[in-house]
Amino acid sequence: MSSPRAVAADIIGRVLAGQSLNRLLPDALDAAAIAQRPLCQELVYGTLREWPCLEATCLSFLAKPLRRKDQDIMALLCIGLYELEHLSTPAHAVVSETVNATRALKKPWAKGVVNGVLRTYQRQENVAAEVLSPAAQRALPAWLHTELCAQYDGAAEQIALAARHRPPMTLRVNQLKSTRDDYLRQLTDAEIKATPCAVSRDGVVLSRPVDVGSLPGFTEGVASVQDSAAQLVARLLTPQAGERILDACAAPGGKACHLLELQPAIEELVALDISEPRLQRVIENTARLDLRLTPLVADASDLPEALIAKPFDAILADVPCSATGVIRRNPDIKILREPGDIAGFASQQLAILAGLWPALKPGGRLLYVTCSLLAAENDEVVSQFAAQCGAHTDAVTLDTGTPRQHGWQTVPDQHGGDGLYFALLRKPAE
Repeated sequence: MSSPRAVAADIIGRVLAGQSLNRLLPDALDAAAIAQRPLCQELVYGTLREWPCLEATCLSFLAKPLRRKDQDIMALLCIGLYELEHLSTPAHAVVSETVNATRALKKPWAKGVVNGVLRTYQRQENVAAEVLSPAAQRALPAWLHTELCAQYDGAAEQIALAARHRPPMTLRVNQLKSTRDDYLRQLTDAEIKATPCAVSRDGVVLSRPVDVGSLPGFTEGVASVQDSAAQLVARLLTPQAGERILDACAAPGGKACHLLELQPAIEELVALDISEPRLQRVIENTARLDLRLTPLVADASDLPEALIAKPFDAILADVPCSATGVIRRNPDIKILREPGDIAGFASQQLAILAGLWPALKPGGRLLYVTCSLLAAENDEVVSQFAAQCGAHTDAVTLDTGTPRQHGWQTVPDQHGGDGLYFALLRKPAE
């Protein structure tokens, strides 16, 4: 299969069947010719970011829904609409190549369907948008649109807009090896346009993404790729000299490395993750940055006795969540995430907090972080856990985002950072 549109349709079809984009994409792209892979990836990510809008538009043009086994054709239709609306490919080429992709998918019967839908869309583009629901117009699943409108009111439009665009490429300058001003000069010398990040004193925002291999000093550990909101974590935890710190869900290691860059006199940083392959990424990142930590494969909700026996001064719990604050990076969430998933995440988050609490010293602090926008995973989890365990919550105040009852929420921005929630819990002193 060499048609980039057919490969993209096959990938999205597999997402529709329940597969994770991050897991299937690297190998699936091998089916496209090397020169066509950038287009294929753009079609996959762009179409998924717009999926609720594109799917609703397609359904309005179909006499009847396609069969479940033909979801790759639905994906192909949406890919065609995405390319017509968002890319600069000539319209006649889009229609021709998308129709031809039905052969590569071994479904030549769909040629007329694809041709009909795309040409109808060309004639009725403005009319099609008018019949879409408010959720589809914002390219959000209906359940998530309802939640965001209820919880964020006027900011829901900003959140929806950010979820439809590529995130900016943001770097974190390693303060042990350079300063932000010096690194900006190095970028200028390399003819890479960049500006200081507005919310992180260690951050640099590139005007356009580049391959990390072209970044000055990247191999030597002078800079790392990290979202601006994620760069706020290390300073919120305020690592001190001589402390022992546990990063409980550490992979891929950006926050652990930032802690070590900010405070090289940390006595020990234990980077824990339940996945050994994911933990390997932490090890690789620390090696590139010339940092030292203690990697450990374990379940944060069921810690080894040895960790509990020697409690930590501080714990970072960047827990698994719905990822509704990072949809632009994981656009398959618009298809895969269901409203019933949220309660499951909240239960897992409470279990992790309960598992970590015995490993925290009296008077110690735990920074709870999610990349969720939903109160059920954020304030409500913190409130329930604090009531159960007698934890205190310290005030968190940032220059971006909005306060919540127990913490602080950053809101995704098209030109800025992701949507993260932060709550700082403190264990009562004995």
